[in-house]
Amino acid sequence: MQESFTFVNNIIEHDISVCENSASFLQSAMWGNFKSLFGWTAKAFLIDWQYEEKQEKSPLLVLCRRFSLGLGFGFSFAYVPWGPELPAFFPASLKPQVMAELAKKLKQFFAHNTVFARFEPPWTDCAEGLFAGFQKSVVTVQAPDTVIVDLLPSCDEILSSMKPKWRYNISLAAKKGVQVNCGTVQELKIFYDLLKETAVRDGISIHSFNYYKTLFELCGNQIRLYTASHEGDILAAIIVLFRGKDTTYLYGASSNKKRNLMAPYALQWRVMNDAKELGCLNYDLFGIPPNDDPNHPMAGLYRFKTGFGGQIIHRSGTWDYPYKPFFYTLFNIAEKLRKKLLNLKKNKKTNSK
Repeated sequence: MQESFTFVNNIIEHDISVCENSASFLQSAMWGNFKSLFGWTAKAFLIDWQYEEKQEKSPLLVLCRRFSLGLGFGFSFAYVPWGPELPAFFPASLKPQVMAELAKKLKQFFAHNTVFARFEPPWTDCAEGLFAGFQKSVVTVQAPDTVIVDLLPSCDEILSSMKPKWRYNISLAAKKGVQVNCGTVQELKIFYDLLKETAVRDGISIHSFNYYKTLFELCGNQIRLYTASHEGDILAAIIVLFRGKDTTYLYGASSNKKRNLMAPYALQWRVMNDAKELGCLNYDLFGIPPNDDPNHPMAGLYRFKTGFGGQIIHRSGTWDYPYKPFFYTLFNIAEKLRKKLLNLKKNKKTNSK
């Protein structure tokens, strides 16, 4: 019987350096070291996978965090961002089962008070059915849906794949004198001021200034800050990660000034050109709503990112494996309430525009 197979042959807890060459930056040693400075405990493992006669090892990054219930009571949970990165020999139909076995076998490496393990698998070939043993999370940490622009074609071909209005806006920004520059960490305060302005306008949450500053310090030349300006006014800024063959748009912000000059379009086009020069093959615009629902609080983000002509990607979403069902239910209720309050805030902001 297929159910009797063991897909996880062995798990070895390892130094975090084992994750250095993970496919996703969210599974990398850099990300683990970064998150460990902001309340998380990073654990790294080497997983020995097997299926039929095939066997392969791959790293896994798990982020653990404690949460308090007051009166001295506290619990923990484990989070696997965009993992596990499974070997290619696993059929799509078996992946949820493989992940369930992994969740069970990881439990021994976590604190005794760990309530659940949260997985955000990177797979795009797994239908969003019921993952046996898992519960669909009421929240997502990383958006499962995104747009990825293929950078292998020529610049002219990339432009031609965009919607006509996007090509026009890129041209308009250039004609109106919008200047795009690659800044330094010393200019990060400019980005953060714009980010605060964006957060107020769009009703979104942001991290502290130290969060972004620390990310720059850890990533070195892998990360860049781009700013778009016009006659001395900084109109928009974005933070982009260059890692291997992939470029990822991490954070963006824009001013309320001169929005008719289309500065964000100029920024994205400059990044695509720079990424091609660096030999990158893909540009991940990193997160969109699941569809083009005009009533979604982030509908504008969907329209903006999909207009650049990339491939829309749908991943499996966020799944929780409860170790302590009673306490997981309490945590789940609290997350639902928090999500409802955040959605009310976003909808209120959208309706007031």
